[in-house]
Amino acid sequence: MATAPKKTVLSAALAEPAAEVVAAPAPSASPPTFSAPAATLTQVQDQLRAAAEKGLAETRSAYAKAKVAAGGAADALETRYAAARAGVVAINAKAFESLTANVEANFEFVKSAFAVGGFADYVGLQSEFASARLEAVAGQAKAIGELAQKTVLDSLEPIKAQAAKSFKLTV
Repeated sequence: MATAPKKTVLSAALAEPAAEVVAAPAPSASPPTFSAPAATLTQVQDQLRAAAEKGLAETRSAYAKAKVAAGGAADALETRYAAARAGVVAINAKAFESLTANVEANFEFVKSAFAVGGFADYVGLQSEFASARLEAVAGQAKAIGELAQKTVLDSLEPIKAQAAKSFKLTV
C-alpha cells in the first residue's frame, strides 16, 4: 500500500474553490429600482448661490427704494416745517396788525368820548364804535382764519405729495 496522505473532507474543501451559495441575479431588461441623483453637488451649490444672489439683489433694490422714500420723507418734513413756520409768522403778523388797529381805534374812541357834549351823543358814539369794531374784528378773524387754513394746507401738501410718491415707489 502506498502511503499517500489521506484526503479529508476539510482539506478537499480548502483545496477547491467553494461554489457560490447565492446565485447572482440574472440580468434583466427592466431598469434598476434606484436612480442616480438628478444634480451633482456643484449644480446644487450653483443653484443655492444663484438664489442667494437673487435674494441679495432684491434686498438691495428694496433698501434703495426705502432709502429714497426716507430721504423724500425727510425733505417733505423739512418743507412742511418751513411752510408751517412761515404760516405762523404770517398769522402772528396779522394778529399783531389787528391788535394795533384795535388799540388805536380804542384810543380814538376815548378821545372822541371826552369831546362829546351830552349823554345822547355818547350813546350814539358808543353805538357807532361798537358796530365798527364788530365789523373790524369779524374781518380780522376771517383774515386770520384764512391764513391759518392756508398754513395748514401749505404744510400738509409736501407730506401728501411724498406719501403719494412713496406709495407709487413701493407698488
